[in-house]
Amino acid sequence: MIEISNVWAVYGKHAALNGVSLNVGRGELVVILGANGAGKTTLLKVIGGLVPAASGKIVMASKDITGVPAHDIVEAGVALVPEGRGIFGEMTVRENLLLGAFPQRARPKEADNLALVLTLFPRLKERLTQTVRTMSGGEQQMVAIGRALMTAPDILLLDEPSLGLSPIMCKELFQILARIRDAGLGILLVEQNAKQSLKIADRGYLIESGRIVGEGTGAALKEDPAVQRAYLGAG
Repeated sequence: MIEISNVWAVYGKHAALNGVSLNVGRGELVVILGANGAGKTTLLKVIGGLVPAASGKIVMASKDITGVPAHDIVEAGVALVPEGRGIFGEMTVRENLLLGAFPQRARPKEADNLALVLTLFPRLKERLTQTVRTMSGGEQQMVAIGRALMTAPDILLLDEPSLGLSPIMCKELFQILARIRDAGLGILLVEQNAKQSLKIADRGYLIESGRIVGEGTGAALKEDPAVQRAYLGAG
């Protein structure tokens, strides 16, 4: 569904991405694993239109979205949940969610998408009128993901969604991501919790210094000794 081909990105004279190629299909959860500074966040920002690609091509459902403004990328069916969530703390849960329905593609499906979000996150249904800044980190992450789902995406980009969450909340989050994937959405997940993410991933890519250095199924990567040493605390 989305195909990234030989994408480069630079900050000044520093190449943050060096010819990255990968793809995510419909109903597929793909994880990106790499150390801090490897280029994971830059990759998501390039796909989402927040950082320009110096070269290469990004194709979404047969449409070239390379260099397209971020709001048009959302209209093409790509939604980004950034690290740090980017929610509006002084607004209520309902107001944050309804902001996600602003894109033209989302408006006819607003009621259905809201029902889906509240089914996935029943805690939010109980707290629609609550100011978001008064919620826990895990609940705020639910709002951020819910708002992205309100855009009616085909591909969901998630940058470190479990960061700062309790173990119980992390487990719940990964279960929900699996349900979102099973509902037919493609997910590209950047995640520090390699063990949990590989449990639910269909496939994964390893990135180092802006380059893809390995790939495989989630199950194969989970059992790979080198991946275990680098990312799973084994050895």
